[in-house]
Amino acid sequence: MLATVARPLSESDPFAQPGIALEAGTLMGLRHLARRGNGATTRGRSGLPGGLVTRRRGRGTEPDDVRPWAEGDDVRHIDRNATARTGTLHVRTHHEERDRAVVLLADFRPSMLVGTRRSLRSVAAAEALVLLGWRIAGDGGRVGLCVAGAEPVALPPRGGGRGMAALCQGLARGHAGALAAPLHADPPLSPVLERARALLPAGGHLVLASALDSPGDGFSDTLAALAERISVSLILVSDAFERIAPPGLYPYAAPDGRRRTARISGRGRPAPEDRLAAYARLGLACLRLDTETGPEGFAPLMERLDAVL
Repeated sequence: MLATVARPLSESDPFAQPGIALEAGTLMGLRHLARRGNGATTRGRSGLPGGLVTRRRGRGTEPDDVRPWAEGDDVRHIDRNATARTGTLHVRTHHEERDRAVVLLADFRPSMLVGTRRSLRSVAAAEALVLLGWRIAGDGGRVGLCVAGAEPVALPPRGGGRGMAALCQGLARGHAGALAAPLHADPPLSPVLERARALLPAGGHLVLASALDSPGDGFSDTLAALAERISVSLILVSDAFERIAPPGLYPYAAPDGRRRTARISGRGRPAPEDRLAAYARLGLACLRLDTETGPEGFAPLMERLDAVL
């Protein structure tokens, strides 16, 4: 079930096929999906993922304009300098200062190199993160990248198309390194969380896309501590086999290279919703991502997540 190779990818290599390999050009091409629904009705709003979206409260902190007083204006917004200079009441308006800096953390550890429908979980995670990144960049935000895998990648937040191009290339490079690396046990995620946190300025956001298999000791404590200091979101990547695995015997390759067999009785791991509930209690914004859905289905989920960042 683990897709790993020990040689460079080539056109004749089965692991270079869509759904297994990541190409920067393909990720760049997802930009058109991210544009859907990215209009004035969704910008400048906040709320939890779901059907209810609310406008941000308050007048903002960034000065916008000075205009003459009008009936109904708040006296607290009177601009003293303009009033003294003109001899008539003037008020200063403000707009929300929203310089979003987001670091996307992609889990490319060996347990993510698994897939039974359409793509590996690692590929689905990258596609979803890129869709979210395009939305953020299109709204004037800055996007960075951190990869947990055989070839670590760390990119500080950057804005615009150039920032997204570097991000797509970083994802492709990190994923190729993960596919080419020898099979080994998953390293813990906590050190990668700390590296991602170091890339963020104050008030930034961290978005982790992972199946959270073998996250390592202390992962929940590290995540809870981070959630107290910054905004943390979790995209739980789920493969269909995890949710509806038929009972039977399944061969697999162990991290030591030996072939082994697992017996599936029909009673598998906890449902994704139950796993998400535990992390939601830590203060994370959580959503489930099914690999078989594809980028077309990921786009509205990333729109919902974008609303809370």
